[in-house]
Amino acid sequence: MGTPDFGVTVLKSLVDAGCNVVAVYTGADSPAGRGRQSTPSPVKLVAMEAGLPITMPNSLRGAAAANALRSLEPDLVVVAAFGHILPAEMLSIPTHGCLNVHPSLLPLYRGPSPVAAALLNGDGDSGVSIMLMDTGLDTGPIVAQERVTISDEETCGSLTGLLAQRGASLLLSIMPEWLSGSLTPRPQCDEAASYSSRISAKDGLIDWDLPAETLDREVRAYSPWPGSYTTLKGRRLKVHRAAALAIQAEAPPGTVVGLAEPFLVGVSAGVGILALRSIQLEGKREVATGEFLRGHRDFLGSKLGQ
Repeated sequence: MGTPDFGVTVLKSLVDAGCNVVAVYTGADSPAGRGRQSTPSPVKLVAMEAGLPITMPNSLRGAAAANALRSLEPDLVVVAAFGHILPAEMLSIPTHGCLNVHPSLLPLYRGPSPVAAALLNGDGDSGVSIMLMDTGLDTGPIVAQERVTISDEETCGSLTGLLAQRGASLLLSIMPEWLSGSLTPRPQCDEAASYSSRISAKDGLIDWDLPAETLDREVRAYSPWPGSYTTLKGRRLKVHRAAALAIQAEAPPGTVVGLAEPFLVGVSAGVGILALRSIQLEGKREVATGEFLRGHRDFLGSKLGQ
């Protein structure tokens, strides 16, 4: 059970390992692209290529949904970024329960956006947890965990990909012991729990009054979605790559200032300067800031976010 790319990595690992995947549950097709055409989820595309049976439930509640899963006689259900809450009746159907691959070191960052939360908080490391699901929100006991270091260049996209790979590998490594009954999950410490919030499109709007270090975290946490953005003379300007500098410009927050190599251009923040590495003006392609500057000589000294 999964929907986005995170689930793709886990599904592929199960298929490549020769597991008998009797069904794939995924989210419904959704509009995407400029034409807003109905588009299958990444997990559905992989399932189609592998010739696997596909189910796209609107809800998992009710006798019909439970009976449909029961008819598959599953030994194990693996969940990876599915987007639906499994009711108690469904959790009890598989012989060996439902295992969730969650991209955080639970009980840290339960909820929908654990990877972005780790980046926003400036954590030095993250990890992946294999959890036996219960009826709570990421509250089930832990079967296995693996820690990973977060580099200074890590984005939500790159870290999610790394955690998906580690999670898939960890799942396969513990599956024989889990199915044999020789692994005992340990309860989570609810007192140490924290929760991540759902990210929305408006979160990407840059507030130049914030410290540059905070803005650097946001740029990485909101990449690739929703992306960090500001405005330049009424046009949206996306900031794809940036770096926080511990120097202060003698200019109001949001003012574009010149810098020495290798950054060339930065923006004054509430504290420090956010150096811009690559940006994208509305209707244009992403370019290195030096290239953008050659075509927009008046960029220096301009005020962003007005």
